[in-house]
Amino acid sequence: MPARLKLTGQVLAVALVAGLLALLIWKVAHGSGKTAQPKNFTLPRLDRPGKLELASLRGKVVVLNFWASWCVPCKQEAKTFQKIWEQYRSRGVVVLGVDSKDFSGDARDFAHRYGLTYPIVRDSDGALWDPYGITVLPDTVLIDSKGKYVGQTIIGGPVPPNVLRSRIAQALES
Repeated sequence: MPARLKLTGQVLAVALVAGLLALLIWKVAHGSGKTAQPKNFTLPRLDRPGKLELASLRGKVVVLNFWASWCVPCKQEAKTFQKIWEQYRSRGVVVLGVDSKDFSGDARDFAHRYGLTYPIVRDSDGALWDPYGITVLPDTVLIDSKGKYVGQTIIGGPVPPNVLRSRIAQALES
């Protein structure tokens, strides 16, 4: 019986590796879904009444952070984004939180718990995941003042503060 159990485990491990390899090949063949220029969107705000359109932030560097209240790394990086907002706001940098695939009440509680004062919008069904190449939360995208992507997306956080500051400096220079 132990030999049969061992063989079954090996077969399952090989199947898992093959599945992950197939997923990687598909991802490479089909791209990330992210377009050359960030997709404009208008989403309801969570931080106050109304809606926010990404295009309204043109002329500013945008740190677009996709998160959810149930995401553990999102909790770990929440204070980093608040500090970045406080530090760079006067220099034309906007941290924009995108709560995704989450309940609005949980998201508001999360924002309150972590003292988030930057703008937050709600992408309830994850409609922005494909256009922005989001596959896992958290994910952070930097957009320069001309509306173009800067550097690579920072995936799976928590984002190291020094990496985020470096990317923001790059965006401010472009």
